[in-house]
Amino acid sequence: MPHINLLPWREQQRQASQQKFLTILGVIVAASLALMYGIGAFYDTLKQGQEIKNRYLSSEIKKLDKRIGEIQGLNQQKENLQRRIRLIEELQSNRNLGTQIIDEVTRVVPAGVYLTSLERQKNMIKVIGRSESNNRLSQMLRAVESSYLLRDPLLQGIVAGEREERLLSNFTMNFYVKTFAQMEKERAELAQTTEAEN
Repeated sequence: MPHINLLPWREQQRQASQQKFLTILGVIVAASLALMYGIGAFYDTLKQGQEIKNRYLSSEIKKLDKRIGEIQGLNQQKENLQRRIRLIEELQSNRNLGTQIIDEVTRVVPAGVYLTSLERQKNMIKVIGRSESNNRLSQMLRAVESSYLLRDPLLQGIVAGEREERLLSNFTMNFYVKTFAQMEKERAELAQTTEAEN
């Protein structure tokens, strides 16, 4: 029987299998590297796109911050102008305030009440005078309360006179001048009431 040596064939078969295995392994490694590179490139593209969006958003935010700063500056200018306008209106209304006070005091003082002293300390008016009766003083208090310019009347004291032939009573009264803001508020309330009635 002839002897057939199969060892070289097996050796060749093993080398071929090993070569095939190494080829497949190389293809798998190359495919894995290509896949990893592709995934990395994809995520890198996404990252770059997000960075572009972030830079755009940052630039827009800076523009908006600048506009907000400009708006705040305009609001500050507006508040300053409104404050100046209020001050000018208040100065304008106070320009003739002394005359208005005297005119209003003469309006609220009824017949039978005589003023001997009128003193102004800032917004407070101190009045010293004489009255024929307490009813006349009550009438004066009501007139001050309903005045457009005067407010908060306070009768400090009444002293009955003994020497005068008509028996006049001495009195001291304080009341206050309304501020420009209070008068404006009352005008607005009156306007609303008038509109509501119509």
